[in-house]
Amino acid sequence: MGRKHIPGLQKIGGIWQIDKKVNNRRICESTGTSNFEEAEKYLVKKLETIRQATIYGVRPKRIFRDAAMKFLLENQHKKSISSDAGRLKILDPYIGDLSLESVHMGTLQPFITARRKEGIKTRTINHGLQVVRHVLNLAAGEWMDEFGLTWLASAPKIKLLPEVDSRKPYPLTWEEQDKLIAALPKHLQEMTLFAVNTGCRDSEICSLRWEWEVKVPIADIGSVFLIPGDRVKNGEDRLVILNRVARAVIDRQRGKHAEFVFIYKGKPIHHMLNNGWRQARKITGLAVRVHDLKHTFGRRLRSAGVSFEDRQDLLGHKSTRITTHYSSAELINLWEAANKVVDGRAGPAFTLLRHVKKLGHEKVTKPILSMVVNNG
Repeated sequence: MGRKHIPGLQKIGGIWQIDKKVNNRRICESTGTSNFEEAEKYLVKKLETIRQATIYGVRPKRIFRDAAMKFLLENQHKKSISSDAGRLKILDPYIGDLSLESVHMGTLQPFITARRKEGIKTRTINHGLQVVRHVLNLAAGEWMDEFGLTWLASAPKIKLLPEVDSRKPYPLTWEEQDKLIAALPKHLQEMTLFAVNTGCRDSEICSLRWEWEVKVPIADIGSVFLIPGDRVKNGEDRLVILNRVARAVIDRQRGKHAEFVFIYKGKPIHHMLNNGWRQARKITGLAVRVHDLKHTFGRRLRSAGVSFEDRQDLLGHKSTRITTHYSSAELINLWEAANKVVDGRAGPAFTLLRHVKKLGHEKVTKPILSMVVNNG
């Protein structure tokens, strides 16, 4: 008489499938094998997992790759999902097969070491660690299984690395701004002028559309732009106040394209950091990033005495206030504040503290204080 088989297995398309009811819960899934003995072992293990979870509250073992896939599937709406997917793909060889309980700073160390050997910046490594931390926090705090248990009992502390190699912001002086703009092609000149007078990000400028322009019944202001939250990094609608220089830039773009404000050869531009920008950096010797234009606007606002709250609004920073509902007086106040960076060119702009390096040496000498004074 042969050995009695466990009921609940049936072969479909050459693969053994589980179809069994346990504790009023029906299990329907593939064993992934055409071999009956292997399928039966899979079913036995599955039944024991259910018994352990139901009777003793023991969580089923799940690997990090499963959690990463769940995270990606549930967050397709996120603007950063493609970036998160890329980071998780790099992490997978290091922690993909580890159980969730086994992922911590110790098991992440090989990933950190390997990335550093590749010359990857600490900030980029931290982006990967942040995704891991977020996935583990979801597994411990939000994701519940069919047994009413979270995927993970508690999330480990994932510490971010000190970003000692991160590049400091480089706000431009007026002289450096003129030097950079003179070396840029015409379309990037206009976009750069717009950036240093509005504090908009690269992506906000490149995607700027005429349909986002809102007419304002105030003669001096004329109009503003309201960028939808799904186009803004912090997810909030972004009010763009146009000072006199930014207004002139916008007026010069009118009629060039039906949809986009800034174009090149009749087509929208995807990134300001392109060959034209890189060539201008070579010509001028300025190691300036596109994001430094936003820092330049912010620094000039602060130097002009613009309040912290108004700077938040003008720079599009996340705020607890409803930043797209303004009275006429508030709009005028912001417009006047934005124009202070234009007016400030006639006098002392701001004082810069910058480190300089001795020729032939990597050691940084003491800071040099320089007062930047411009006469237009």
